[in-house]
Amino acid sequence: MAKAWWRGAVIYQIYPRSFMDANGDGVGDLPGILTRLDYLASLNVDALWISPFFKSPMKDFGYDVEDYCDVDPLFGTLADFDVLLNAAHARGLRIIIDQVLSHTADSHPWFVESRASRDNPMADWYVWAEARPDGTPPNNWLSVFGGSAWQWDSRRRQYYLHNFLTSQPDLNYHHPEVQRAILASVEFWLKRGVDGFRFDACNYHFHDRKLRDNKPALHADTTTVSAVNPYGMQRHRYDKSRPENLKFLKKLRKLLDRYGAASVGEVGDDDSLTRMAEYTSDGDMLHQAYSFNLLTEEFSAAHIRRQVEEMDAALARHDVPGWACWSIGNHDVARVASRWGKGTGGAQFAKLMQVLVTTLRGSACLYQGDELGLPEADIPYELLQDPYGKAFWPDFKGRDGCRTPMPWQQTAAAGGFTTGAPWLPVPPEHLALAVDTQDKPRASVLNFTRRFLAWRRRHPQLIEGAIDFLKAPEPILLFTRGKGRDQLLLAFNLSGTAQTLKLPKAWREVRALDGHGLTGAAVTAGMLQLQPWGGYIGALTA
Repeated sequence: MAKAWWRGAVIYQIYPRSFMDANGDGVGDLPGILTRLDYLASLNVDALWISPFFKSPMKDFGYDVEDYCDVDPLFGTLADFDVLLNAAHARGLRIIIDQVLSHTADSHPWFVESRASRDNPMADWYVWAEARPDGTPPNNWLSVFGGSAWQWDSRRRQYYLHNFLTSQPDLNYHHPEVQRAILASVEFWLKRGVDGFRFDACNYHFHDRKLRDNKPALHADTTTVSAVNPYGMQRHRYDKSRPENLKFLKKLRKLLDRYGAASVGEVGDDDSLTRMAEYTSDGDMLHQAYSFNLLTEEFSAAHIRRQVEEMDAALARHDVPGWACWSIGNHDVARVASRWGKGTGGAQFAKLMQVLVTTLRGSACLYQGDELGLPEADIPYELLQDPYGKAFWPDFKGRDGCRTPMPWQQTAAAGGFTTGAPWLPVPPEHLALAVDTQDKPRASVLNFTRRFLAWRRRHPQLIEGAIDFLKAPEPILLFTRGKGRDQLLLAFNLSGTAQTLKLPKAWREVRALDGHGLTGAAVTAGMLQLQPWGGYIGALTA
């Protein structure tokens, strides 16, 4: 367990297009990340998760890979990556890279050959199927990005499967050569010294060989996709999360173990928590996984408690329980300051959320800019880049609002992100929260994050300690971490109004801990008083 650095780790996600641009072309790059490593080290995070930087036509901004073993020139070179990796390691930062293994770009050489004919060596490397007699797709499977999951190809006169964009054909994992090629691409980066992988859409690898129709969902899923998306109207039994995937994940784990590397999987499913537990338990598949369950609009103490308790219950059903990784923000959802805070909580809300997500039992992913308290940006349609947003505009505006460039300097053009024209605009409200405005003030969200994460490292209860939720009315979330006399009590007021709570008898003699930076709470005669968005951390008296 001493080597299991990932248990309870804090992982900082970098969306490279928007982090820092070193060459002035308006798009962030690997050399840009290199220039900000000291900043990243100052956050006291354990690892950096870098979203895809591989060669790609960029129709889904890197999540459509054309070459798994090369860096896209937009982001730099393999030599740039090696320099970045070594420099990060010198600062005590681990590097996790984002691998998209379920599908490729349609410009990938594998697909170019596969679609050329029905009898070439790679003809079956992707999921091809005949049309129904009336010319319609082979079944009712839907794409996450809208419409049918099948695209007609005039060269082969067949349909191919794409769970996402039509330009992202799905690989056929039933073909052993596909699995070997994918594992070889993972090993390419292991040999370069990466510390781990974030596996995108890792339950989409296999499909039902019989291509059976999905049945209607009993309740429309609005956790994985937007409520305006018909994808949530199906029970996704046959197009993903197939049992064959377990065997592949075990092969993947054996490869990772050979190099001492860790993994975190993204799991979006009808029952994501059960799937997360299945994929991470017994020590022979993924090390940890996260879902979209805390990335939705739903925000309440009851909702958060339910997700964590249901996850713990699902893990407990396995002989060797797995591990969760919690995230309340990433490159696919509206920023938490707007999604949960509705733009009204300000710095106090942002601070509370940083503590909340990093004190739940599990690891935590923090999304770039959330340490500044950035709100969601409002991108007009004419500047929209995201194909997902264009498909569902205006009811769903896509993911560009959380992908705008990092604001480094308040008064610099494009917030100091680039010397050129940024690929997405930097909104004025972000400039007011730029890094240089928060770097020195002790009360800033940025400096609070730095201090709290350093404090967290000194409290093992928050790394691997047990979690138990205590009875509390909305909007108070109350739980303990640790066991016996070595427990911490944590309380969060998830609202903009003051709250008072009578503490459980066992905690009437609680003493407040200091050094963590949380404010807005006090205990008097067993009564916990929480100011708007206030938080409290205490321990039992000696």
